[in-house]
Amino acid sequence: MTECHKISNSSETQDILKDSGTGQEDLAASVWTISANGLVNLRTDPSCSQTPVTVHEMFLDSVEKYGSLNAMASRKNGKWEKITFLEYYNLSRKAAKSFLKLGLERFHGVAIVGFNSAEWFILAVGAVFAGGIVTGIYTTSSPEACHYIAHDCQANIIVVENQKQLDKITQIWHRLPHLKAVVMYKDSVLEKRPNLYMMDEFMQLGNEVLDEDLDAIISSQKPNQCCVLIYTSGTTGKPKGAMLSHDNITWTSAHASRAGDMQPAEIQQETIVSYLPLSHIAAQIYDLWTGIKWGEQVYFAEPDALKGGLVDILKEALPTSHMGVPRVWEKIMEKIKEVSSQSGFLKKKMLSWAMSVSLERNLSNSNSDLKPFRMRLADSLVLAKIRQALGFSQCQKHFSGAAPLPTEVMKFFLGLNIPLYEAYGMSETTGPHCMSGPYVYRRHSCGKAVPGCKVKLMNEDAEGNGEICFWGRTVFMGYLNMEDKTKEAIDEDGWLHSGDLGKLDKDGFLYVTGRIKEILITAGGENVPPVPIEDAVKKELPLLSNTMLIGDRKKFLSMLLTLKCVVDPDTSEPTDCLTQEARNFCEKVGSKATKVSEIARERDAAVYQAIQEGIDRVNARAVANVQRIQKWAVLEKDFSIVGGEFGPTMKLRRQAVTEKYKDEIEAFYKD
Repeated sequence: MTECHKISNSSETQDILKDSGTGQEDLAASVWTISANGLVNLRTDPSCSQTPVTVHEMFLDSVEKYGSLNAMASRKNGKWEKITFLEYYNLSRKAAKSFLKLGLERFHGVAIVGFNSAEWFILAVGAVFAGGIVTGIYTTSSPEACHYIAHDCQANIIVVENQKQLDKITQIWHRLPHLKAVVMYKDSVLEKRPNLYMMDEFMQLGNEVLDEDLDAIISSQKPNQCCVLIYTSGTTGKPKGAMLSHDNITWTSAHASRAGDMQPAEIQQETIVSYLPLSHIAAQIYDLWTGIKWGEQVYFAEPDALKGGLVDILKEALPTSHMGVPRVWEKIMEKIKEVSSQSGFLKKKMLSWAMSVSLERNLSNSNSDLKPFRMRLADSLVLAKIRQALGFSQCQKHFSGAAPLPTEVMKFFLGLNIPLYEAYGMSETTGPHCMSGPYVYRRHSCGKAVPGCKVKLMNEDAEGNGEICFWGRTVFMGYLNMEDKTKEAIDEDGWLHSGDLGKLDKDGFLYVTGRIKEILITAGGENVPPVPIEDAVKKELPLLSNTMLIGDRKKFLSMLLTLKCVVDPDTSEPTDCLTQEARNFCEKVGSKATKVSEIARERDAAVYQAIQEGIDRVNARAVANVQRIQKWAVLEKDFSIVGGEFGPTMKLRRQAVTEKYKDEIEAFYKD
């Protein structure tokens, strides 16, 4: 169970808050700011009053405890190269000196565009040590998207992984007045140009910078100052730069992770695999900052991890803890189903039996063992082998975050004896504000507020649904240079409004039930939450990959459907070939289709009838007529990040889908 490390040092905390060292003491009077060099009051709670510390203080403490342990493992020329925490710290200091040599100014951005790597970590930490603000940019970003972020955070230095990312920056370099240098940490520079450095060259630049000069900057840093910027994906309007303080990072690393039962290395060194985008807060807090706090060993996946290479890394690293977004867990589920469908009759039967035994055991609310012998037999004969094949033989904790977990996925993994612990939060809460874990778990819930944090519901309806609001040390400083948006998010009492709808049970477990802005309001003024209906249709029809309900300001509901298809491993684009599971469904209903186009373009009669019957079953369970789906269409291509329907963390971008398929949607509502 989580414990808060109580340090009764309130006078020291107040000194930290008052002594800004920047002559801007008046800014400390508020819990929010929009200035990169601003200060905020911390939302301290007496039950969990860890003394505020900077990132450097957290790292120094870890070096004292874990200095000789391996911190990072990277595959180079087929072998794993490892770096200890002491080496990691020294390399971060070296990078910080080089940033100073290049002219990095206090509270200016260091933007990083690249896949997860030891270099990403070292340069991010080095940027913070040097007094800059580390800012991740998604590798999929266009040159214009890179320009917006680099310009907004007044980036002095941009770090790129390779030539592909460098090409984007060279297109916009002349429009970035604060940019002093670009550093590339992989590939070789094809064409030399002024102020462009390779990693080795960059790391030597700061050799002449004195330790005392770096230490002076480090010691001037305050826990209530900004050190990280996380840009929201900007599905509506411009991306917003959520400013995170040293305290946001160090406090959340300490307490949210322990709420999920992550262990300090003196008890058990956790091993994790880093593969989700570090420009997203979920991966950054889980992989980078918590890794430092508790002395975890981080293995870096290859850039093809989300294209099918993840399991290979998991089998080598053997993580003790693993986090995925729901779509990652869904893809693993689909792969297992596909492999199973091609197995012999006996293997299929064994898996089905073992999973049903495990699901029955895990769904039982009783604490007593339900047929323990059957469970042990199922686990040892079948389920343990599957977990081993996935690389989860040593994994004690499996987390899901960034979006709600579909019920089908949750139950599938319970059938493998893998409970998925949901975490819930936002960029604006430094990632997880509510956590599940081995000791804090209820199905369908994302757990409880992390100790020292609070959750409340605003404007509850008759069924107990209200807007989820947050308070605590996780809550961000404000949006960079966006006063109106900050005031919109943080109310006068300092509570952060999520825009999500949820329920709280009597024990404080939170259930996310929808999104305020995602609620469809029909032409008749009826409120319809889309996610439960979308999930119900997918559950009825296992050949469907994605579903999106339409009906905002419309006279009835309609739905866009995509089919499960094979993804191109090189481009991550959906292909025209149906997956084995989808082909099995087609065969079962009397269709010979093997391609998406055969079904969508030719309106395959057998498949269309089966889809209509599935939707009829969902409609029969609707609580009101207004929640029935009247029309639907099968799209010729599945949703993807490349296609623009998903954001970088596989969240459905409803507005983008509505715009892209406006012709299909208009066809639903023509008289």
